[in-house]
Amino acid sequence: MINNDRLFLITGATGKTGVGTVELLLERGHRVRALVHREDERSRALAKAGAEIAVGDLRDVGTVSEAVRGVTGAYLCYPILPGLIEATTCFAKAATDAGVRSVVGMSQISARPEAGSDAARQHWMSERLLDTTDLLTAHLRPTFFAEWLPLWWEVRDGEGHLRLPFGEGRHAPIAAADQSYVIAALLLDPEPYDRAVLTLHGPAEMDHYAIADVMTRTLGVPVHYEPISVEEFASAMAARGMDAHRVQHLSNAAVDYRNGVFSGTNDNVERIGGRPPLSVEQFVNEHKHDFDTSGPHYVPAS
Repeated sequence: MINNDRLFLITGATGKTGVGTVELLLERGHRVRALVHREDERSRALAKAGAEIAVGDLRDVGTVSEAVRGVTGAYLCYPILPGLIEATTCFAKAATDAGVRSVVGMSQISARPEAGSDAARQHWMSERLLDTTDLLTAHLRPTFFAEWLPLWWEVRDGEGHLRLPFGEGRHAPIAAADQSYVIAALLLDPEPYDRAVLTLHGPAEMDHYAIADVMTRTLGVPVHYEPISVEEFASAMAARGMDAHRVQHLSNAAVDYRNGVFSGTNDNVERIGGRPPLSVEQFVNEHKHDFDTSGPHYVPAS
């Protein structure tokens, strides 16, 4: 049964956290408007599931004004691309004018005014901008997603390799699916978390040597973590055609990671989202097919 008294806007709706949030809200009987960049098979799948589809750019105030019409609460998620401040400003103005009640913003665990990453500083500023509005606001700061593992995964001679610039730093990988449970819960009950900054972590903090050991046991093939320099990592990303904004962010995020910014654990996923977060073993088991071939961003050995 559709619950017609509330309409939720999900931006970045075809992304990792967006898809799961749309599905959860629809399953719970709520109306959902999914804002996407373009119509494609992913947006058509959301429409088939029952979502209303809006197409447009978060940096265009006309698009956003139309997207927030009649909306009760929104999930604001912008990719690691230039334009975050502009998009947040457009959203804040349009949402305030439209009487939107609440927003859940996807930020970064490294967001702070002194961050070396341009994107991390912009996320901190976007958080503060939303806090100046009358919206009930909650800011999510996840550590590195578990989805990072297949992206930077290389299959070489029948073995797995993770060549990453994280030294002996540690974090508790958090799956996108678990974040979707938190986002949906915050949209449905925003009052207790107004102006909250919530870090999101998986269940166990570990370094990449330990992550590789878990993957070895789960996949049944040897998996190796090979620490590399930030410079080699940045050069490889640039050589693959990654845009300069993203390379700058990821390079500085690697430095932050080494310095412990991405570390920690807490119970936010289970306490707010209502289910325990997936472990690395559970995530790899659920996504084994993603490890059949090398990921799109792996850093080849020189």
